[in-house]
Amino acid sequence: MWSEVLVTVVMGALVYWGFRRTRRKVLKTEDGWWGAGAPPVGGDDDSIRPFTISHSQEEMEDLYRRLDATRPVSSLEDSQFHYGMNSQCLAQVVAYWRRDYDWRRQVDKINQYPHYKTTIEGIDVHYVHVKPQSLPVGARTVPIVLVHGWPGSFYEFYGLIPLLTAAVAPGNTDGPHLEVICPSLPGYGFSGAPHKKGFNSVCAARVFNKLMSRLGFQQYYAHGGDWGGLVTTNMAQLEPEAVKGLHINFAPSTSPSVAMVTSLMLGRLFPSLFGFTPFDLQRVFPLKETLLWEPLRESGYMHIQGTKPDTVGRGLNDSPVGLAAYILEKFSTWTDKSFKNLEDGGLTRKFSLDDLLTNVMIYWTSGCIVSSMRFYKENFSQLGAPHTKVPVYVPTGVACFPNELMHAPRLWVKQKYHNLRSYSPMARGGHFAAMEEPGLMAEDLLAFISMTEKKR
Repeated sequence: MWSEVLVTVVMGALVYWGFRRTRRKVLKTEDGWWGAGAPPVGGDDDSIRPFTISHSQEEMEDLYRRLDATRPVSSLEDSQFHYGMNSQCLAQVVAYWRRDYDWRRQVDKINQYPHYKTTIEGIDVHYVHVKPQSLPVGARTVPIVLVHGWPGSFYEFYGLIPLLTAAVAPGNTDGPHLEVICPSLPGYGFSGAPHKKGFNSVCAARVFNKLMSRLGFQQYYAHGGDWGGLVTTNMAQLEPEAVKGLHINFAPSTSPSVAMVTSLMLGRLFPSLFGFTPFDLQRVFPLKETLLWEPLRESGYMHIQGTKPDTVGRGLNDSPVGLAAYILEKFSTWTDKSFKNLEDGGLTRKFSLDDLLTNVMIYWTSGCIVSSMRFYKENFSQLGAPHTKVPVYVPTGVACFPNELMHAPRLWVKQKYHNLRSYSPMARGGHFAAMEEPGLMAEDLLAFISMTEKKR
């Protein structure tokens, strides 16, 4: 009798599990054309073309002329970075930029890895493709795509790439050996900008899935932060069979659940009921500060870029000093909000001035600041889009850095990412974690991939 009951229960569970699998939602999308005018009759040129970052004397002379012609504005006394980029700090940055910064040397550093372009949906997509430095005979490689956000660039990953391509995942002496593909988001860096309205994160995800397929990868891992976290999430929603695993370090909730709202109301009183750790309590409460005042203080740029990006963007495209102020202020406050209390914004506490200015120069030389800001408008004009309601079923790892802009406890993350394999509170680091703490990021990313590969 009991054996019959057991068989019935097991069969019922298998049927239910199969039913649940068939009901899993997959994000749907349609191909687009983002080039100028109508698509060509023959479709995209699917060739893969080597690309090299270049520089010229005329480019540098124009930059120096604009730097010399800047009109300084004095900061208020005792204002540090509370009003934005401190003018005295900015003057020091500009002086270094003008006299000591060597763009040619930085171009050589950028070009140390192979760069390519290929056309997808009318956009020339730029990417860096780095294979393992020393691959044993017969060893396999595991591809991973790294996706940046704003106001970052593919250069954010330059400290991470050698750690991923040279190291072997902890506890797995036989691999995996990672093969890194690091693209520029369309409209960012050296990728072409969309010529038509509506290019949002799902469109970028579709383009990057096509990129990985064009490179011959049937399955691959994806990692991202900031917009990159959303784009790679969309990649997993669109192609769950292709994305073997998803690793992100920015996982804000896009569709609050009942569990999330309940935890906000009762989590401070009953933290263990919701799995809240002391770190969660510190970052989530008091609600008025974390959900109201802090976002209001730090989201002015978001409202501008989500509504009228071209107006401010045009000024930033003309002024290298204005562009640097706009971008570097984020590398201060988003790295550690306490840096607002410092005269120099703590800029060089976590980054070198050369690396910070190289990121700015990628925006300046490519003239991409306006198109990069438009990405906000395209995404915010589609709030409540289908992708916000579709769960992610692929194995997921989250690296939770303590100074991230928005904290997401494990409970909240699991509302969206149903197959959460790892959730790692990190020892230090902020929003630009891959650039700030490449060692910590590589360790967590490699451990996640190693674990996922073994379970497969």
